[in-house]
Amino acid sequence: MVVMEPEATGLELKNAVRKTSTFSLKHSERQVLIAMLCVLLIVRILAMFWYPFVDTTEARYAEIARKMLETGDWITPQFDYGVPFWGKPPLHTWMSALGMRIFGVSHFGARFFILMSSIGVLSLCYIWVRKVRGSDQALVAIAVLASSGLFFGASAFVMTDMAMVLGTTMSMAGFYACAADKSSHRLWGYLFFVGLAVGLLAKGPVAVVLTGIPIFLWMAVGNRWRQLTRLPWITGLLITALIALPWYLVAEAKTPGFLRYFIVGEHYERFLVSGWQGDLYGSGHARPKGMIWAYGPVVFMPWTLFVAALMLRSKQVLEVFRKDQTGWHSYLLVWSLSPLILFTPAANIIPAYVLPGIPAAAILWVSVWSKVFGQPGWITRLSFQLSMIGVAVTVLALTTVAFFFPNTLNVRSERELVLKALETSPDIAITYWGDRSYSAEFYTQGRVRYVTDAAGLQALKTNNVRDALAVNSQDIPHLKDQLEAGFVDLGRFNRRHLFIEPMSKGNGS
Repeated sequence: MVVMEPEATGLELKNAVRKTSTFSLKHSERQVLIAMLCVLLIVRILAMFWYPFVDTTEARYAEIARKMLETGDWITPQFDYGVPFWGKPPLHTWMSALGMRIFGVSHFGARFFILMSSIGVLSLCYIWVRKVRGSDQALVAIAVLASSGLFFGASAFVMTDMAMVLGTTMSMAGFYACAADKSSHRLWGYLFFVGLAVGLLAKGPVAVVLTGIPIFLWMAVGNRWRQLTRLPWITGLLITALIALPWYLVAEAKTPGFLRYFIVGEHYERFLVSGWQGDLYGSGHARPKGMIWAYGPVVFMPWTLFVAALMLRSKQVLEVFRKDQTGWHSYLLVWSLSPLILFTPAANIIPAYVLPGIPAAAILWVSVWSKVFGQPGWITRLSFQLSMIGVAVTVLALTTVAFFFPNTLNVRSERELVLKALETSPDIAITYWGDRSYSAEFYTQGRVRYVTDAAGLQALKTNNVRDALAVNSQDIPHLKDQLEAGFVDLGRFNRRHLFIEPMSKGNGS
């Protein structure tokens, strides 16, 4: 068990920081780290333009945002036209819809404010760590965070998680700054409550739980309960309620039944009922319980390798925690572990559930590494540079291949197929055989239709409209006679073949 010292006063905290914050970088080292951060940002922005929306997660959320923009309904996200999406609160949908209103219905528009939220996380981490441990350690920490696998991938990925991470990071940084240092400005305390509101609007009560677990453990083990009085609880909770509660009330009034499904179904049954069948919008991600602990090391690559190097000096690492008078390292530890603790009994999980703990893991690793190994030295500097260069080069290469040779990576996106169909005729009616494709809906602006039986397929031949039909490769042998009778195969596009009716049909377009 990690031993945590009793609370330190604001003066003691500052004195402890002065004694231990000897981490420093040369000017050239700072320039290299800043340059690497710029490279990572450039690569991520290029990917925002080039990389297609992939089924199912990103394409689904992007299409929900597109429908919000098209219909003008900013209260209830829509899973399909007229079908409410109760699965998540709308903050990420608002962000993507607003981005598409400003920049147009496109990859960049849908991803822009998600990227801004990830930059917000990095900026907040830098400001917070600089306050507690100095600007050099803050710079290294955000370099590690920005180049960690999951954070980099999610930094401009249309989904709920990055918006929630912004909220949990606001709350965790605000709480520590306010509770551990009496001299901190009261704004840090209010930041805690604003972060709770952001989390509630991004993903719901799970964000509050992810914040509550590490704070409870940190205070309980270190007997820091008196520090709770430093937060502005009355005005803070009022701020949280004023920001988050109105949407919940209006959403329930507009579509009754939302709160029951969202609170019970999405926050209890989804995680604790294996193979949960109550999902209105798909199916649960059934995994063995405890699988979240296997995801943790994977999503923190390449820095997991350096964490393993620290474990070779476990006695020194434990000594770092034992001598920490401020509770800094213990706070970061329980924060980084909170998603793993919460989702250990969960039966339906994905790797992205680890994301709220990644900022703390990056800051903790840098802080402990500097204590155990001293100043960065050439080995540490080289590891930073090689890791970030490796991430940038790998992602740039994958993005370039996906853009110029999409079939090579077998990306689960219908962009190329839809573009080919529209190239054949801008007014062509695009129909998919079988399963729903959210990326096809996005790229057709909601015009795609679906057929699942022979009668529907036969109706395409007599509807006086020129049709394009997308069929999964494995379904073609079963539909061979119907396809050969009325369609021309234009080839395979990732998972599906595109069949086009001859130009003589309908208006001859």
